[in-house]
Amino acid sequence: MNSLDWIVLIAYFGVMIAIGVWSHKRVDNVSDFFTAGGKMPWWLSGISHHMSGYSAVMFTGYAGIAYQFGVTSFVTWSLPIAIGIGIGAKLFAPRLNRLRSRLHVSSPLEYLKNRYDVKTQQALAWSGLLLKIVDVGAKWAAVSTLLSVFTGISLNQGILITGVITAVYCTVGGLWADALTELGQFIIQLLAGVAMLVAVMAKLGGFSALWTVWDKLPDGHADPTAGPYTVTFLVAFLFIKTFEYNGGMWNQAQRYMATANAHEATRSARLSAILWLVWPTVLFFPMWCAPLLVHAQKADASDSYALMTEQLLPHGLLGLVVVGFFSHTMAMCSSDANAISAVFTRDIAPVLAKSARSWSEKAGLLAARVSTISFLALSMAVATQVNSPTFKDIITVVIKWVAGLMGPIAIPFMLGLLKTFRKSGPTAALVSWAAGLFAFYLVNYPIDSHVDGGVGLEYQVSVPLVVSLILFIVIGYLKPEATPARDVLLARINGQGDGDGSDITAASLDLPGQAGPSDAKVLGGRDGKDG
Repeated sequence: MNSLDWIVLIAYFGVMIAIGVWSHKRVDNVSDFFTAGGKMPWWLSGISHHMSGYSAVMFTGYAGIAYQFGVTSFVTWSLPIAIGIGIGAKLFAPRLNRLRSRLHVSSPLEYLKNRYDVKTQQALAWSGLLLKIVDVGAKWAAVSTLLSVFTGISLNQGILITGVITAVYCTVGGLWADALTELGQFIIQLLAGVAMLVAVMAKLGGFSALWTVWDKLPDGHADPTAGPYTVTFLVAFLFIKTFEYNGGMWNQAQRYMATANAHEATRSARLSAILWLVWPTVLFFPMWCAPLLVHAQKADASDSYALMTEQLLPHGLLGLVVVGFFSHTMAMCSSDANAISAVFTRDIAPVLAKSARSWSEKAGLLAARVSTISFLALSMAVATQVNSPTFKDIITVVIKWVAGLMGPIAIPFMLGLLKTFRKSGPTAALVSWAAGLFAFYLVNYPIDSHVDGGVGLEYQVSVPLVVSLILFIVIGYLKPEATPARDVLLARINGQGDGDGSDITAASLDLPGQAGPSDAKVLGGRDGKDG
């Protein structure tokens, strides 16, 4: 990078901070900070949902997969995400929106206290919080790896720079700042991705390279599945990402909650699904062609995209692509920070301290901002250890740890929204969660070490989810725990109860931070185009 590239990078950071400061004016209470007060346009929510699913791992870990195995990087990653979000557009998005529009909650997990019990809520909240610290730590490490390639600064310095800037805008402006910066980041990434695509095509013979390059690439580069990314892995990943990207890891759930009503949430999900289907092909094509242009120096080829960028792009555009790396990572990390802050202040803090149950709006906002900074600091500390023997490397953390552990946390949360599983109560939720985590430990460590060649990646990530799913359903039938109160709750989440006398009151639900037993405030009511 030269001075022109640095100007582009510094200007980008400045704009992100300015958006955060401007967004500060739109945040008057906790609801604004965590769910944009339900005022976010569906198209902004959709773009934000899409952008919050990316990070620099796309340009390091998945670039390495594209370099080594080719098209399977798209078929076994972004394609199942697009399909999963498309499924969730009608199944989960409207129900998640009703958590805010009908129950008036600010955290995705707030409803779990009444859907199950406090123990279940706390188990999912704490385990998800710890997993997200590791997950976001991997994202910081990924973007810092790229920054070190281009600038020569150390990994720890890169982690500190990106973390501090992200902390400024997402702490000041909340979800509004996240969404607006993600819109700007989407535009930047659009320009950077197209620039890289054009540069690669020009190097390989022009527009015709889109169909002529395949004969020159290594054998099997066009195969839809390859290496450890098998058909079994693809099916497992589809199930995992259907839960994760429809709200299982909370930050995407907030995008649906932030729209005005259930109909708008569905439109938001559909836009995100289309973007996931189309845009990654633009980003991946240069990565698929990388073996013809550069020789990766790292064993996992995670440096291939950075090397190709240095070789092909002039200064200025080089800086723009580096900004694109930052844009995806900062979008994902800031959205995760906001979601974790919501869960901590709305779900965990009221259980830890009685005073948290009666926080004023000012105190609640302060707690939200302090917890956001704390989460970012912890994830940055973890980022310095991502390449240690404990975690092995970036892609291992992201694929194996996050995909493998996400299922047991997401199953009770996501399926708890559906009336089909009304009989599955606290026992089913806790047992399925605990058994899923234990299954992850078994297949990744004791069993893996005693199997020749180790347990396949597809089983490492899928077994925990399958165990949790089966136990959640079976225990629900063997020990049904449906109650009238839970049935009323599910009726409201599933779009029923308007004007039929089944509105839920704060007194009956006793939601953390909401009205107390003496308050008859109704948490029901119509939410517009309800689908």
